[in-house]
Order: sequence, then structure tokens, then C-alpha cells
Amino acid sequence: MSAIWNELQGVEFRQTYYDAGRVRTRVIEAGRGTPLIFLHGTGGHAEAYLRNIEAHSKHFHVYAVDMIGHGYSSAPDIDYDMQCYVDFLRDFVDAIGAEKVIVSGESLGASVASWFALAYPERVLKIVLNTGILLTPSEQGSTELRDLLARSRAAAGAPSRDAIRKRMRWLVYREDSLTEELIEARFRIYSQPGRAAIIGRIAERSIGALLEPEDSNPWYGKRLLQKIRCPTLVLWTRYNPGQSAEEAAIGAQLIPDCALIVLENSAHWPQWEEPEVFNRVHLDFLLA
Repeated sequence: MSAIWNELQGVEFRQTYYDAGRVRTRVIEAGRGTPLIFLHGTGGHAEAYLRNIEAHSKHFHVYAVDMIGHGYSSAPDIDYDMQCYVDFLRDFVDAIGAEKVIVSGESLGASVASWFALAYPERVLKIVLNTGILLTPSEQGSTELRDLLARSRAAAGAPSRDAIRKRMRWLVYREDSLTEELIEARFRIYSQPGRAAIIGRIAERSIGALLEPEDSNPWYGKRLLQKIRCPTLVLWTRYNPGQSAEEAAIGAQLIPDCALIVLENSAHWPQWEEPEVFNRVHLDFLLA
């Protein structure tokens, strides 16, 4: 399997940093036109979208972002609740000088996209909710999320390539989807001074909120999905852990202007495991 950075071989792109409300924000960007912002999940980073940047940069100005606390972006000593991500995304949109954007988020990034659309509807053209939706999990989903939290604690507690491999195995349907270079990329990110502790805090906050109703109630619920007004794509998978395709379908029905697509051969990272199919259905929605 090719090295992850070979995905951008021959593509005109740049890795750079923006000042988003005093958060030094690492971005991989390419293309011109309407801004399309890719947001990763809990503990993730911009490399999650290396297999999608080229296809989308032919139509949009693509920004694959390390969210606050993640990747190589600043990691301030804050609570890392949902509001901090919404504020961060607003500041990033301001930093790139955009009036309106498209936001495509995976997992935690999908929740951020939803809440940004709720908080700033005038700044959002469309959103994509990729294996993440504003609903609390079922009993089975809670069991799977507890497994993820345990893996996240191990990976952040004492970063090692083996612990990170086990954490990332949760994301994919096929074990061979994980390349050694992808694991190495995350290991180097987690090995930055103080970064693992912040990633651990983020995992406790974002995954833990879904497992504790008193914490999740303000940020998750059917009532919130009903308030999303922009065109929305719920992009799910047959093997997604944490929330099933059937649960995603229930959520999609609540969003007034929404389409649902389920990919059949991936788990929590369809943009990585099924890039050709993901890119096609994603672009079909965005360009419609």
C-alpha cells in the first residue's frame, strides 16, 4: 500500500498555519473556490483526509484542519467542551476570510459541523455528518464507545506505536487499512511534549460526554437535529462502531433538508477506507 503522503504526489498543495483566535492552526490546503473545511474526529488530525484532498481540490478550496488541541495546532489548557470547537471554527473561518463555508466533519468533527450550523447558519452552505450525529448512543453503542475510551486512555497515557495501532484499529473495518506510516504520523503527534495529556483530556471530554447523559444533554438530542436548516448529508457506514446505520437513519429523518448514504465496506473512517466511493458520493452532494 502506498505511503500516505504519496496520496498528494503531483498535487499543488501546502501545509501551513493560520492564527485562529490566537490558536496556531495547522492546515493542509489545496484548490481554489468555495471553502470546504474537513474536520477530523477525537484525537485525530488532518492526515485523515489525505485521500480526499486531490479529488475535492478540483472543485473547492480545501482545508484539512487540525482542530484546537489536536495534531500540530495549539493545545491550550482549557476544558475542550463543544463550545470551544465551535468558537475555534468560527475564528478559523474568520482567519481565512470566508463569509460562507462548507463543513464536512467525521465523528467529533461532525458534531462540530452540526453545532456550527446551529450557531452560525448564515455562514454555512452545506454540512456533511460523517459517522457522527447529535444523538446519544444505544446500549450497544455505549459498550463500543467504552472500548474506544479505554483504547484512547492507553494511547494517550504512555504513547507507543502499539497502543496507537490498537486505538486506530477501532476506526477501520479492515486491519490492512492501517499503514505503518499512518501509525507513525500519529505517534509523532502524540509524542510532542505535553500533547498526550491534552489528547487524553479531549477523549475523556468528548467520548465521556456521550456516555454520561447529564453531560451530553446540552449538546446532543433529537430536538437539535430538527433545527439544522442547511442542506445536510449524513454519510454513514455499515460497520460503524458507536452508532449503527439504523440509528443514523433515524437522525437523518429529523433534519429538514437531509440525504442519507451508507457505505458498505468501512467502519469509522470511510474517507480513508473507501476513498473512491466516499469522494464520489461526497462530491455528488456538494456539487448538486
